[in-house]
Amino acid sequence: MMAAGTVAELGCRVLLAEPNPKLGKKLRITGKGRCNVTNNCSVREFMTNVPTNGKFLYSSMTAFPPEDVMAFFEGIGVALKTERGNRVFPVSDSANEVADRLGDWLNRIGVEILRNRITDILTGEDGSVCGVSTDRGEIPCRAVIVCTGGVSYPATGSTGDGIIMARNLGHIIKPLRGSLVPLVSPDGFCEEMAGFAPRNVTVTVLEDGKEIYHELGEMLFSHFGVTGPLVLSASAHMRRFEEREYKLLIDFKPALDEDKLDERVLRDFAKYQNRDFGNALVELAPKSLIPVLVRLSGIPAHTKVHSITREQRRKLVSLLKAFPVRISETRPVSDAIVTSGGVDVKQINPRTMESKLIKGLYFAGEVLDVDAYTGGFNLQIAWATGRCAGMAAGKDIYND
Repeated sequence: MMAAGTVAELGCRVLLAEPNPKLGKKLRITGKGRCNVTNNCSVREFMTNVPTNGKFLYSSMTAFPPEDVMAFFEGIGVALKTERGNRVFPVSDSANEVADRLGDWLNRIGVEILRNRITDILTGEDGSVCGVSTDRGEIPCRAVIVCTGGVSYPATGSTGDGIIMARNLGHIIKPLRGSLVPLVSPDGFCEEMAGFAPRNVTVTVLEDGKEIYHELGEMLFSHFGVTGPLVLSASAHMRRFEEREYKLLIDFKPALDEDKLDERVLRDFAKYQNRDFGNALVELAPKSLIPVLVRLSGIPAHTKVHSITREQRRKLVSLLKAFPVRISETRPVSDAIVTSGGVDVKQINPRTMESKLIKGLYFAGEVLDVDAYTGGFNLQIAWATGRCAGMAAGKDIYND
């Protein structure tokens, strides 16, 4: 939508091919239906949140930075607000509003919506774009901008069509995998605790024992492992499963250091000194976590609390502060919020998003081998690359 509208504003006739009944189907489910439009940060700070090919984005990001994206949406009638972590949302907390206002904008400037699926990109004798094939016939055109996304959430239309067409035209495709994706654990207690959704916990990611990520938030235990906002963010930092070992350490009591937590445990133990250990943690941990804590602590469940040693108690404290979850792999890319991989950016002009192989062919958004951490950064990439491709394609056609 951003690419199409940008070209249309330059005076060109634009067909936006969208087989879904509504525009922006994937956009409408982003941010849990709230749509984290962008991140209210500088271009320099933005770049630190792009682990894959960030330098490639410098030109497009400089031309259409977060502040300009925010001004654009305010200009088409979407009031915005900035929340924790500089995340920008519509005041309405409605992703539908964002998609609808974009649709209104396209309608005002004359973008035609084509309810066909593009099946092939056609090139002429000189090797440049001359048209497209659709499921209802061919359409001649001067330029094509591919904004088909990756292969995440295929029900929204991200079925990899653009990747296939790019490969067929000679482009290198970097391996596709999930980023911002649930994580699989071999630890059976995850399934045992399925449905447990701790809030205000911190997650630390260890890669071969070295800390690479640490954040506060919420997560969810599942039958396959772990998911939820914290885990999705953490997954973007875990990219070398073939050669590295990963582990999560969960701090269930981040407001207390180990000494303060030990004092708290002592108070509970004094209160329940005549109970069995397995029945003495009711005020310290959620019900679903207690059996796992008991088992991992190594303290027999029927041990009387008054007989627990200091060493055993400190083991319990350590578990609450650094609960270990081994991670073996990510869930399939179809379960990911973002696809990592795609069209090799070495074959794309970063100033125009035009293919270096095919004149008149442009790429924008998730179809490219660029992805970022959570927090509005991936949508910012979509807006900036879409705007960049639209400006370049429109100017080329107008100048011809």
